[in-house]
Amino acid sequence: MRAVVIPVHPFLVGGSVFRRALVLAVAACAALPLAAPPASAATAPQVVASGKAAPWGIAFLPDGSALFTERDTRAIWAVRPGAPARRIYTVTEAVPRGEAGLLGIAVGPTYARDGAIYLYYSTASDNRIAVIHRGSAARPRPIVTGIPAGSNHNGGRLVFGPDGYLYAGTGDGGNRANAQNRASLGGKVLRMTTAGTPAPGNPFAGSLVYSLGHRNVQGLVFDRARHLWATEFGQDTWDEVNVIVAGGNYGWPTVEGRSPDSRFRNPAWTWSPSQASPSGIAIKGGTLYVAALRGQRLWRLQFSGTTITQATPLYTGTYGRLRAAMQNPRDGAIWVLTSNRDGRGDPAPADDRLLRFTITP
Repeated sequence: MRAVVIPVHPFLVGGSVFRRALVLAVAACAALPLAAPPASAATAPQVVASGKAAPWGIAFLPDGSALFTERDTRAIWAVRPGAPARRIYTVTEAVPRGEAGLLGIAVGPTYARDGAIYLYYSTASDNRIAVIHRGSAARPRPIVTGIPAGSNHNGGRLVFGPDGYLYAGTGDGGNRANAQNRASLGGKVLRMTTAGTPAPGNPFAGSLVYSLGHRNVQGLVFDRARHLWATEFGQDTWDEVNVIVAGGNYGWPTVEGRSPDSRFRNPAWTWSPSQASPSGIAIKGGTLYVAALRGQRLWRLQFSGTTITQATPLYTGTYGRLRAAMQNPRDGAIWVLTSNRDGRGDPAPADDRLLRFTITP
């Protein structure tokens, strides 16, 4: 098959400023009384792209333009304001099935020099992390293979930390024993160099594993104090937001939610799956924004240190299932992907969409 080139074009090197605004309010989850957002918060977000199918991951280029993936079509799209999204690459190596396919994407810290873009995708046998380079005719080069894969519980989120290393959230691949098995890459948060080798200072010598005991990690974000926050799908009882620490064991499958067992770290927040099924997570100042799939809402979580102090559900049912949330570091806006054409939602004619929310602190 002919190689597809990622060209250097305005979507990769151009940027602009968006002009619509949306003030998001605060609310509470199951553990706190709900608070209604103020009426002034009810303005609509900007629709950056529409008519897509099960988009999954977002990454921002240095100029503020964006790349996003589609799970089942295996496409990478580039978008900037005022122009249609353009399909710039197809990851033919990805094999979609169920919740598997082309998932996470991250722009490398040296992108301005080498055009490196990192991908997380499923094959017929495993999940992989690979790198591609802008303007290169080469196919994606895997840097990590052997992450357990299945029709569900594939994880898939990628994020570069302030330390310059790449972090990946994985799922147990449908085999819950993987989560407690340190020899398995499933049910973990992984930390690696851009070459896919264990990062210096990892808690287990010679291993990519940074934390374990996870069921299905689908959101990762760092705050200003360098705390790593992660969202995780529970099974039947509790979904979680966790603060990830090196070597931490988060309990799955022995524990779902909170536990008095001192071997395991307790979550910073929990919901019932009907309220959340949390996927991507973004941050702005002292507030986290969590995209909820089954819950069909954007959760606003205010925190102090590593304690979540208030939770607010925003736009419940307005945009359907929400898959990703990420802050654009160029202008501070929160971008959100819907996921209604993934076989589980109720698509509107414009679905799926990439939405841009402007948030005031």
